[in-house]
Order: sequence, then C-alpha cells, then structure tokens
Amino acid sequence: MTMNRLDDPRIVKIDRMRYAKNTFSSGLTYLAILFNVFYFVSIYESDVGSWYYQILIGASIVYNLVFMLMTFLASEGVKNYKMGYSVLLLVAGAGQIIRIFILPLMAYQATVTISKVTYPVMEKPQLIWVIICLAASALCCFVAGLVGVYRSRKLAAYNATLNQTVA
Repeated sequence: MTMNRLDDPRIVKIDRMRYAKNTFSSGLTYLAILFNVFYFVSIYESDVGSWYYQILIGASIVYNLVFMLMTFLASEGVKNYKMGYSVLLLVAGAGQIIRIFILPLMAYQATVTISKVTYPVMEKPQLIWVIICLAASALCCFVAGLVGVYRSRKLAAYNATLNQTVA
C-alpha cells in the first residue's frame, strides 16, 4: 500500500495554508496599532506649557498616521502570506524602537517655566508608559513580521513542489 502525500499531517497543515488566512500575524498587527494609539493618546493629551507646540510634534503626528495606515495595509498583506508586507512589519517595528529615543526622552528631559514655576514636560510614570506602549507595538510588529516571513516561505516552497509534480 502506497502512502498518499495528504496522509501526512504535516503536509495537510501546509496544504491548508493555501486556503486559510494568516490570522495570527494579522491579529498581532492590529494589536501593534492599538499600542501605538495608547502611545499617541498619552503623548497628545499632555498639555504642559508650549513645549509640545513644535515641529517635532507635527512630524510625530504625521508619522503616527503613516504608521497606522501602513501597518493596517500590512495586516491585510500578511493575512494572505505576502512576503513584502512581512518585511514592512519588521521595518515598522524597528521604527517604533527608534521612536523611543526621540520624543519621549526629549520630553522627559525637558522642563517648562510657567509663572516662574518650573514643571517637567513628562514625568517618569508617563515615560515608562509610553516606552511600554512603543516597545509592545514594536514587539507585535516583529513577531507578526517574523511569523509572516516564515509562513510565506513555507507556503512558497510547498507551492513550488506542487508546480513540479504537475509539470
């Protein structure tokens, strides 16, 4: 009795990927967007003098919008095992890590004087919170991207073997 390819549970699992979506990576990407929103809200609800009224905040707002749009697009791409979108998520995760060292640290180190009283722009609890949000967002992007790359390669290799057996 010969064993059919589809009798092997590992082959069945890979073959099933042709019809099922990569919801794990897609879900992690949505979670990355959610953590970015928490960061966004924490930063922009702060109103300490006029420190936040500068070009850096404008650039940060634009970057937040671009990040959310590009990761949402990537969530749809990784759902369908598209390798390029997985790489985009890895780049987005690196961007979130880099952001930790720009606005949050600058705001934490800055002070504002209002009516001859000096106030910190960002206090330590808020700094810790925004770092956690950015790091969690980055982690979600990295894991989603790495799983997406792995699964995309696995499915592409399997599809290549199918094409060889047909030809």
